[in-house]
Amino acid sequence: MKRAKLEILASLSRLRLLQLFMGVVLLYLLFMSFEIPLVFRTGFRSDSDDDAFGFLEDTLPGLVPLESGKELSNEDSLPKQRMRQFRKVSGLVFNDSRFDSIDGKEVFSELHKEAKRAWVVGKKLWDDLDSGKITLNTKTQPENRSELCSHSISLSGNEFRGQNRVLVLPCGLTLWSHITVVGTPRWAHPEYDPKISLLREGDESVMVSQFMMELQGLKTVDGEDPPRILHFNPRLKGDWSGKPVIEQNTCYRMQWGSALRCEGWKSRADDETVDGQVKCEKWIRDDNDHSEESKITWWLSRLIGRTKKVSIDWPYPFAEGKLFVLTLSAGLEGYHVNVDGRHVTSFPYRTGFVLEDATGLSVNGDIDVYSVYAASLPTSHPSFGLQMHLEMFTKWKAPPIPNGHVELFIGILSAGNHFSERMAVRKSWLQHKLIKSSHVVARFFVALHGRKEVNLELKKEAEYFGDIVIVPYMDNYDLVVLKTIAICEYGVRTVAAKYIMKCDDDTFVRLTAVIKEVRKVDKGRSLYIGNMNYHHKPLRHGKWAVTYEEWPEEDYPPYANGPGYILSSDISQFIISEFEKQNLRLFKMEDVSVGMWVEQFNSSRPVQYLHSLKFCQFGCIEDYYTAHYQSPRQMTCLWDKLQSQGKAKCCNMR
Repeated sequence: MKRAKLEILASLSRLRLLQLFMGVVLLYLLFMSFEIPLVFRTGFRSDSDDDAFGFLEDTLPGLVPLESGKELSNEDSLPKQRMRQFRKVSGLVFNDSRFDSIDGKEVFSELHKEAKRAWVVGKKLWDDLDSGKITLNTKTQPENRSELCSHSISLSGNEFRGQNRVLVLPCGLTLWSHITVVGTPRWAHPEYDPKISLLREGDESVMVSQFMMELQGLKTVDGEDPPRILHFNPRLKGDWSGKPVIEQNTCYRMQWGSALRCEGWKSRADDETVDGQVKCEKWIRDDNDHSEESKITWWLSRLIGRTKKVSIDWPYPFAEGKLFVLTLSAGLEGYHVNVDGRHVTSFPYRTGFVLEDATGLSVNGDIDVYSVYAASLPTSHPSFGLQMHLEMFTKWKAPPIPNGHVELFIGILSAGNHFSERMAVRKSWLQHKLIKSSHVVARFFVALHGRKEVNLELKKEAEYFGDIVIVPYMDNYDLVVLKTIAICEYGVRTVAAKYIMKCDDDTFVRLTAVIKEVRKVDKGRSLYIGNMNYHHKPLRHGKWAVTYEEWPEEDYPPYANGPGYILSSDISQFIISEFEKQNLRLFKMEDVSVGMWVEQFNSSRPVQYLHSLKFCQFGCIEDYYTAHYQSPRQMTCLWDKLQSQGKAKCCNMR
């Protein structure tokens, strides 16, 4: 009996201790519910935050689309609440005192650090621009800069190496311009890459000797390679084919086109020619029956007067240790390469490029260059007159943002010096009646450029056309994801759009088809529309390698290709909210980032994924919804075809 009583008392004692413990926990949770918001508030208000707020107040005219050519004040542009929201998304998070570390421990990725650096540099650029410190010197005005462009250029081998093996062509090329390179291919060496040098048989290493001659365009954005307008790559020891080969190609915005390979066989008679020249000439291969004997026979036939025509084959145009003289010329239909006076290859002009885009010649690889000459060059270049691409007519100005809701907002990613691309978009699909009636709203999203004069012209362009949102950080290819977040914020909070679309400034959007596709989805459904990638795997090696720390999984989540996709407003709102709470994972590949965010949203609310190849990733297909990699000329051509024929026909210009 006594033992039972003692057990009851012990149980009561434990119960009281448990109640006391629960009471302490409840008090602690109640305390934290009041304290946590204060922690977040003070966390965002570091010493540098006052500067950040002041900076963003100053940049509001640049961040807010400028209407009708006048610079808007804070009061007559947007409601203050919308301004405050826009400021926060546009950069305040990158000035957070917790950005670099918490309690001395690093918590943010290299991408976050790069974003902060870009924000700091952008702040200074904008301060200089907004204060009026940046002006164009009258001596460097576009109309007075023709003396910078010589009719011919000559560099010795030492001078060429001193310029990092690049011949600068400040005014690009023009019809019949030509460049001559004198050099010697180096002797073959063992392949450096261990994966390529895996032996096929025996113990000998794979030997290589190759060089790359490239016509390149101006570098536009930090982190983005300059476009390769012509990539000429002789491989003396061959590649996977095992035979000497010359490969030619183009690369635009880090996307390679279809390669033209010359492997020693003459192009077919029914194949397309370039200015009457075949694309590939024939040379002697070690797997055919031609030899030096055929040359001797040909000469003997000439000596004894035989009339029978005897053909002659030439050897591969490059040899280790043998001097060559290569001339690259620009014809009506394409580039032509002659080596030692003999035509070797011709490469037709690819869509999206014009001759003046080729502002540099680069030669790298297993080659010693002795001299480089360029002649018949143009003496002026349109890129010097930055605004000469712009047509300052009121008909190209953007309509004002309507007071009510809009069905679709389109954010167009652009770079500071893409004046011609933006002008082509304004003159083509931005003239659609859905845009003009403000049922659909479109804006360009542009970060600051490294060249001050570009920023100055950009500001003037924004003030006149009223269709540019300047995101105040220094442009960088790896930070494109920040522009996408800004597009979501602007589409939801400024435009109040039902759907938000992202595209590039070289993407032609067929608005009628896109709206029709969106309306197929039931009202109220969360949607993600585009050219979807499923089960894509990250590259673990090479230039675009993704480490396991950056992405530990074997597959990416489903994601739409970046040139054109659509999100419903609830997904866009989720992206903004998570970004503000610093819960949004930033990834250097913008389109993959969006796929990650949509997958996260999908875990709480079902998302309808719609896939269509008509959101074309590479170029243009018939009956497209969007067409990518379209040059300014192609933009206006596509629009003219839509207007005149009422059909989505591609413009395959050469």
